[in-house]
Amino acid sequence: MITSQDVHNYLLAIPAAPTVVRQALNFVQEGDLVKAAKSANDDPALRHYLKILVNRPLYGFKNEVTDVAQIFGILGLSATQQTLYNYLLSLLVPKKWSLFALTNGQFYDLQASLSKKWETILTHLGIQDKEILSVVSLIPATIIVCDALFSSHKDEIRQLRSVKNLDFSTILQRLSGKDLFDLAAEIGHLWGMSETTITLIQNSSGLNNTLSGEHKLLAQWIHLLLFYELSQSTYVSAGLNEFIDFQIDFVQEIYESFTTVMIAS
Repeated sequence: MITSQDVHNYLLAIPAAPTVVRQALNFVQEGDLVKAAKSANDDPALRHYLKILVNRPLYGFKNEVTDVAQIFGILGLSATQQTLYNYLLSLLVPKKWSLFALTNGQFYDLQASLSKKWETILTHLGIQDKEILSVVSLIPATIIVCDALFSSHKDEIRQLRSVKNLDFSTILQRLSGKDLFDLAAEIGHLWGMSETTITLIQNSSGLNNTLSGEHKLLAQWIHLLLFYELSQSTYVSAGLNEFIDFQIDFVQEIYESFTTVMIAS
């Protein structure tokens, strides 16, 4: 079964952010999208990712957008930063998913959908903060980490879950002392994400009962957004609705507002 050393080894194997991406993120922090686009344009893999992501049907562009400067201009500073973090996460995506019945195309659709809906939510809440907007880019890291750590223990996990209906995050926490959201936060540290982003990632597990004010509100919306997305038929079929324990009581007070925002979007 998975040990704390397995978790440590996995984190050690995660690559640092490529130089081009770090440069682009620095320019975004300075508010210079022109220089950010010039940096990003030097990385063929990043260019390809931006083209594929932004031209997914969810974004609704009638004509294909291929120029990096145009893509960044359309996205704006906050969404550009979020998209660059999404790209870093794509570097961890497996060539073939093992634990979950998921394709990479479905995973990228999930990334795009979470990003767009989180932007809509923050607009509804009246929050304009690119660090907070970037939070949701790390949420799918929980799925990648889960698939990587549990893929070689499928039989053991299946047996354990037949006895106790535990979600993957809880199993990992009991075995190693860290849940999937803790590991996503450590990835955020590795890539130099802000403390605001990292704290919100951990709190979005819905298990921190000491939260209050805006920190609690944002964590509630992230938790419910993840619950909502993974309840879609595609992700239920892939088995993603079982990898964390959704805390219904944690999000109950915002449920009606969330429903209203989703219907309107």
